[in-house]
Amino acid sequence: MKPLKVDIPYPPLNQIERDEKSAYIISPAYSGLHSELKAILQYVYHAQFFNDERFLEYKTALINIAICEMEHLNILGELLLKLGADPIYTLRAFDKYNFFTTSCIAQSKTPEKMLLDDISGELSAINAYTEIIDKIKNERVSAIITRIRLDEELHVKVLKELLHAL
Repeated sequence: MKPLKVDIPYPPLNQIERDEKSAYIISPAYSGLHSELKAILQYVYHAQFFNDERFLEYKTALINIAICEMEHLNILGELLLKLGADPIYTLRAFDKYNFFTTSCIAQSKTPEKMLLDDISGELSAINAYTEIIDKIKNERVSAIITRIRLDEELHVKVLKELLHAL
């Protein structure tokens, strides 16, 4: 198993300085409604249903996407720390309420619906990242978010290919 991601390195985090406004803007991507945390949990949940020999390619793809989303979660968590926020699982940085809940995870059970839900989740993440890029003034943070968005675009492509193969 290996992360399904674009073969371009992520920008370094070593020159990121405290910027609470940027932390507030990017924090929903960490653990909000269309976040990396949600994506990880949803992919792992859906992969459990692809145990049949006919679906091993699907299971592998979902797990490899989940591994990439774990990398994104780690990058965003480190980024939040550097920006001055505690990377707790809340909707917004600096809030001590609106904690992440698994109620937002699609619990579909058929292969087609699971892949459609996963595609929808990736498209929502891409839209959220685009909004973040439009709002953020910190170029270093924007570069990191832009690079993560490339992986999400690849995930959509792969998921659509899997759906078409069904």
